[in-house]
Amino acid sequence: MHQLGYGDIKAAGDRIAGRIRPVTVVPADLGGSGEVWLALEFMQHTGSFKARGAQNFIQAHRDAGTLPEPGVTIASGGNAGLACAWAAQRQGVRATVFVPESAPAVKVARLRGYGAEVRMVGSEYAEALAACEEFAAATGALAAHAYDHPLIAAGAGTLLEEIQQRIPDLDTVLVAVGGGGLFAGVATAARQHGIRTVAVEPENCRALHAAIEAGRPVDAPVDSVAADSLGARRASAMALHVAQQGGVRSVLVTDDEIVRARQSLWEQWRLAVEHAAATALAALTGPAAAPERGYRPGAGEKVCVVLCGANTDAGTLVRPES
Repeated sequence: MHQLGYGDIKAAGDRIAGRIRPVTVVPADLGGSGEVWLALEFMQHTGSFKARGAQNFIQAHRDAGTLPEPGVTIASGGNAGLACAWAAQRQGVRATVFVPESAPAVKVARLRGYGAEVRMVGSEYAEALAACEEFAAATGALAAHAYDHPLIAAGAGTLLEEIQQRIPDLDTVLVAVGGGGLFAGVATAARQHGIRTVAVEPENCRALHAAIEAGRPVDAPVDSVAADSLGARRASAMALHVAQQGGVRSVLVTDDEIVRARQSLWEQWRLAVEHAAATALAALTGPAAAPERGYRPGAGEKVCVVLCGANTDAGTLVRPES
């Protein structure tokens, strides 16, 4: 297994420079003791951070001359597939995307809009992944991955590089975790700069938390309002390795806390994000009754919350006037 290093992230930054949208960060007054910033990565191409890893993956293979005629294929809850389809379209490459039958209709429609062939298989990500692997073996298509690949994770890590440039005295970054690609990239870059990473997961989609407890990747339940993006049954070995290097805290939040955080982002700032993005914020806004529940910044601590995606039905955020 390739162990992700800071050099991988620097190389990814050079490779995708000018091909992705630089992140915007804004202050957010949450009334606590720390200073909180929001990283608006949901404004990225395709509506999520995944564009970074997809662009890095396809550009690296383009540069190496290893893009096959059948194109690329990926299994995804939606966002990684969107990013892969977008990057492939930019490169004139075919994309075949496998998604669970539970994938939101808005994501499926956008996948087709990027020219991808969409195949809906099974009730969760693991089943779509198995079908994708069979397709790659049968056709020779280049198999990308939603999170478990060093090029994908390194691309995601470029986000922290940009955040650190905008907030040079940052102490802590909070990221939502599914399979661990964003976490692995961000935490690897954060450690280079002496920044703490808080990995936030729904209590019933805790693949990384379970892996940390077990000391190895293990299957975990997939049952959360954020499961369409964070519903990996097992965290990657790469993500676990990064989590074990220090400078990382793993916390859990409830679905109710996620829903409230998402609604708060809309009502206070008119930011329409998906539940996965609100998961990171929920660690700050929900109760922190136990060490593994939520996160409370210390006095003067400077914190940045990554709002990672916005591929959602914004209509669910609008409440009727009372």
